[in-house]
Amino acid sequence: MTLLADRTRLDLELDCGRSLSDVQLAFHAYGDLAGAKEATLVLHALTGDSAVHSWWPGLLGRGRALDFTERPVLCSNVLGGCAGTTGPRELGPFQVSVADMVRLQVAWIRSLGIRRLRLIGGSMGGMQALEWLRQAGDLVESAVIIAAPRKQTPWARAFNLIAQQAIESDPGYSAGCYQEQPAGLALARQLAILSYRTPQSINAAQAGESPVVPGEEAIASYLWYQGEKLRARFDANSYLMLTRAMDAFEVPESALRSVAARCLVIGVSSDLLYPAAELRQLASLLPRSEYCELESPHGHDAFLIAQDQVSERVARFFA
Repeated sequence: MTLLADRTRLDLELDCGRSLSDVQLAFHAYGDLAGAKEATLVLHALTGDSAVHSWWPGLLGRGRALDFTERPVLCSNVLGGCAGTTGPRELGPFQVSVADMVRLQVAWIRSLGIRRLRLIGGSMGGMQALEWLRQAGDLVESAVIIAAPRKQTPWARAFNLIAQQAIESDPGYSAGCYQEQPAGLALARQLAILSYRTPQSINAAQAGESPVVPGEEAIASYLWYQGEKLRARFDANSYLMLTRAMDAFEVPESALRSVAARCLVIGVSSDLLYPAAELRQLASLLPRSEYCELESPHGHDAFLIAQDQVSERVARFFA
């Protein structure tokens, strides 16, 4: 596998009206990028990053959905995140939007000379894919939107609001001027995990005593582990900035009805965060769309768990 991890710098104007110069964008590129006019762009979810091989290995490689031997596969870290692209520390008090994230990506892709794109993204990545269709449909050949709505619902926003309060009410957060990641970030992650899974999934995997902490319930040690794992690799200010961008996300129905690209919309049968009905409705608004549904007991996270199923279906669509 030919892998390039690199950074570039671009100018950007935010939705809030602020103009930024020398914005840093970190990315991974798989395959031969030299002189390429076509590519596949992967759009990562809330706490993801551009290292697709580390979180979607079942989709990446020869004969799979993201076959970088046919055309290069690209993924950038989102604006406002904490994995190399300009984040909250540099952005200061200004809130970014999903549209801002995509505007930066569009500038990057155009700077590379790419003229035709396949898009794929799940959850917040799916939101970015929809925004790509609105902003730069001339570049998009086809798009896969997985477990993502056309607008954030009050139900999904409720989880984010509680998570945001968990972070900001933690004394360790210190109004965003913390020296180490606040415990509230771990609590926010624990809540999010429950929205990403289902009772069936949790009950089956986390019943009884913990296999790693004797005398403790499995669910308690599982949630503690998930919270501390994110706390060790993510940033609280980024979590706040990105979830607020998701909360403000909406693509008008009129914009979707004018999309020319072929689209595959994938829902998850057991998704509690973005129910399959929302994805079916989204597909009905896109003129050249197909809809399919992952049958899984694991909820929203199924698109990261059932990777073989996702890869097979997406590969057929791209082919």
